Amino acid sequence: MQLQDVLYSQGFGTRRVCAGLIQQGHVQLLEKGATDGPALCTDSTYDVEPEGLRFIVQGVEWAWHRQAYLMMNKPAAVECSQKPSTYPSVYTLLPAPLRARPTAGKILGVQTIGRLDQDTTGLLLLSDDGSFIHKVSSPKKHIEKTYRVYAKYDLTPQQKDRLLQGVVLNDDPKPVVATDCVVQEGPVFDLTVTEGKYHQVKRMVAAVGNRVEQLHRIRIGGLHLPEDLESGGWRWLDEREIAMVFQG
Repeated sequence: MQLQDVLYSQGFGTRRVCAGLIQQGHVQLLEKGATDGPALCTDSTYDVEPEGLRFIVQGVEWAWHRQAYLMMNKPAAVECSQKPSTYPSVYTLLPAPLRARPTAGKILGVQTIGRLDQDTTGLLLLSDDGSFIHKVSSPKKHIEKTYRVYAKYDLTPQQKDRLLQGVVLNDDPKPVVATDCVVQEGPVFDLTVTEGKYHQVKRMVAAVGNRVEQLHRIRIGGLHLPEDLESGGWRWLDEREIAMVFQG
């Protein structure tokens, strides 16, 4: 693959822009197996093997990825929207190339898989792989999502039982059931659900006579939010972690 095409595939701009970056000396290569450090390349048509390729663009090191699979520790006061209404977009927390990766659809870049409310924090997945997004989002897959709930009042045994037995929300006569509910301490408990209705966890907790004060997602499938991923931080998922999303 020509080097200009590598940069284009990773979201560094049009092929002309990518060619200009290379020709102007802004790109260094760290090819797989190389032992002598980064090498400056000014030939935009230089052929490289993208698998395992690392490169430096304007002083920032990148690795080539055929498709993007990311996790983020979403902070509060950001919206999971390209066109936010009140708060900044969660996409502003990502480097520009990730927001501009070319895709087959009309929208460029990675997309959030589902949404978290602006005041909800925690594990958020993003990708430019439409098939992966669909599989994770599909209610037919019954992928569990666990939220740490900080409620106004201590959760009573009766409230816990109702959450596990199912509560009716006002837009759907079919009860919504939590698959697990583990009390941590006092008003703090972990609630696991497999659906993703609008404000679902908040409405479930309200339906049993309590109120959510703070909500933090800690798990999707078998993938847990790492304790060392700071609020607002993001990182790439490896193949093992991608597979964990579909594990219980």
